[in-house]
Amino acid sequence: MAILTEPIGSIPRPISLIQAIAASQSGEISSAALAEAYDAALRDTIARFEQTGSPILTDGEQTKPSFATYPLSGITNLAPNGVTIPFADGHTRQLPSLTAGPFRYGVHVAGYVEAARGLTQRPIKQAVISASALSLLYPADGIPGYSREEFLADLIDEAATDIRGALDAGADSVQIDFTEARLSLKLDPSASLLRSFIALNNQVLDRFTADERQRIGVHVCPGGDHDSTHSADIDYASLLPDLFQMNVGRFYLQMASEPDSKRSLGIVRDLVKPNHTVFIGVIDPIDPAIETPAQVRDRVLEAASFLPIEQLGTTDDCGFSPFADDTSTARETAFSKIKARVEGTELAARVLGG
Repeated sequence: MAILTEPIGSIPRPISLIQAIAASQSGEISSAALAEAYDAALRDTIARFEQTGSPILTDGEQTKPSFATYPLSGITNLAPNGVTIPFADGHTRQLPSLTAGPFRYGVHVAGYVEAARGLTQRPIKQAVISASALSLLYPADGIPGYSREEFLADLIDEAATDIRGALDAGADSVQIDFTEARLSLKLDPSASLLRSFIALNNQVLDRFTADERQRIGVHVCPGGDHDSTHSADIDYASLLPDLFQMNVGRFYLQMASEPDSKRSLGIVRDLVKPNHTVFIGVIDPIDPAIETPAQVRDRVLEAASFLPIEQLGTTDDCGFSPFADDTSTARETAFSKIKARVEGTELAARVLGG
């Protein structure tokens, strides 16, 4: 009996690429040389993904500035004074804010899918940023001549176009990164903000058929950047019931780092619907220790004691390097962890199939 296993997305960039990006920003190398460095990183990522035995690949988000801000590449109507996200270790990430309308993506993910598909025969999974995350670009005091309602209409159009482009380019599945879900409960414990985020994302998902939504999933985690999180202190139980109102066919859930996985899995068991596939996180990207296949097997077997096997998959808790400058996890460590996920999932499948 096979159990599905998929990566979340980002892989640490090679040091050579990080150096090339820095050199490009200082004017020391040309844009052509930077493009060559991106291409080399992508080719190496695909090759090393294949070597892990992973049946589904991603491009490792090698050419994105971050999982969240890729649509903003090349956009000029932005200011660097947007929402600030604090992490537990004291560092922060700050989004830009929109200064004028209309809102349009500078980059769509279809190009990432096409580039990766040209390098492998294996299925490609593509991550996209949620509309709810990008809704935070609109400033609290508004934009003269461009209402929030107009912005949200444009945002829904662009987010749907992003997903549609990935599917049309041949992506096997599309993962909506919704890391702000758990964080929203820290900002608003009443869950009103979370529910508004889910309603917005569902407006995007309404643009797709039921069959298409079976290929679209949502990923949640407590954040993962420089080996720190932004919302791990928020009870998973507060998030999960609302999360399962997302009109998707796939759920990618951080679980390996969850302190009480049995409790959380029990909640998931009560929420899952027949059309859902639940990918349980069995790899902790923040933990420097590389999981053994046996550890992964045991995590899968635990999940299988709560969820129907035919609706169960495995994944990583979070991306290994969601921002391009995050080098806290070594590239070799990331691929070793992925290999352990693949092998451990296979071990569990043998046990369950026997």
